Amino acid sequence: MSEVVIKVENLSKCYKLGHKTNDTEESFVKAISKKIKNGLSPQSNRAIEDFWALKNINFEITKGERVGIIGRNGAGKSTLLKILSRIVKPTTGRIEYYGRMASLLEVGTGFHGDLTGRENIYLNGSLIGMKKAEIDAKFDAIVDFSEIEQFLDTPVKRYSSGMYVRLGFAIAAYLEPEILIVDEVLAVGDSVFQKKCIDRMTDISRLGNTILFVSHNFSTINSLCNTGILLEKGQVKTQGIVTDVFNHYYQTQKITETSFDLENLARYEHKQELIFKEITFNKVPIPYGEQIKFKIKLKNKINAKQFSDLDFGINFCDNNYNCIYHVSNRFINKNFTHCTDDSVYEFNLDNNLKPGFYNLILFLRTADQIQDFLINRVGVEILDGNPYEFNDTNQIQGSVLPNFKITQT
Repeated sequence: MSEVVIKVENLSKCYKLGHKTNDTEESFVKAISKKIKNGLSPQSNRAIEDFWALKNINFEITKGERVGIIGRNGAGKSTLLKILSRIVKPTTGRIEYYGRMASLLEVGTGFHGDLTGRENIYLNGSLIGMKKAEIDAKFDAIVDFSEIEQFLDTPVKRYSSGMYVRLGFAIAAYLEPEILIVDEVLAVGDSVFQKKCIDRMTDISRLGNTILFVSHNFSTINSLCNTGILLEKGQVKTQGIVTDVFNHYYQTQKITETSFDLENLARYEHKQELIFKEITFNKVPIPYGEQIKFKIKLKNKINAKQFSDLDFGINFCDNNYNCIYHVSNRFINKNFTHCTDDSVYEFNLDNNLKPGFYNLILFLRTADQIQDFLINRVGVEILDGNPYEFNDTNQIQGSVLPNFKITQT
């Protein structure tokens, strides 16, 4: 029987959300005066709402499991990891875990900004119960992996977000915890560093250590994890083999919105002087064979600056995050200069995609400088269609249904 290293029972987390009331200025002043008179805190009148980020979560994780936690934004993934990492207290329920635990969640978590990289390595090691001699033995490997030796004696508050993640992951991974928890923070790093991290986590798991990993990138989770947990609105929807969990996830996602706000999404690194503001589809879901039409708006974050030589990279990816369509204005020799945010960029694509859900990767570059990069924040569904006399398109291999003819002469 497999050894259980994490057991979660009836775990819930409730946040109190405040909403402004429609008090008049006179009633507002009276309420504040009354509170002060009664020795209470003079806060404004607000309607309080309970928001359950997690509700009655139950699961077990056994030793050596590599668990991918997935779900839409707001499903409760990060809250769950923060509770497991003892950063946030649960409202109800209990957690049992066995073994030393390390986590890498938000950029800078666990660091003291005024301490140097060297000092933070020892601080983090001591926090998870390691002795100085143990940290000394791992020190060179941590520095080598993080590639920040030049800045080792610089206060980390001067580090870039990428340097934070490099050092944070190196500390978490090389101090060899029995349980390693990693959130989407790895998206901050470049692709080469991300691969190093995945390889390192694979090595850790071969030693029998347990890994919990959150990502929207299925190919990354699939390469690392053997099981998955799907969260939906703060509850466990399903748990099992990682590919089965992902298939369940995409079969239940029905996106009907035509317009998506991209401006207010969280970003990691890149220049971000010019970013994606909005993408709007003419119709969703899109019937097979009907053109895929969408418009993109951009947001200039530098007043009066013009951006030349725009390169829009739009990837349509299947459930396994394989790129099916790659669209860019540079492929058709279209050059744009962004002068005003009133500009609208219209795309029209022929559609021979098989029925299913497709994720979009949005990439923006100006004059060979990466400005914005959004992975799997938007998706579209293609409805069933069939250009053939064959009655079951699911038996047709590939991701597209090409129009073709075969003749005999």
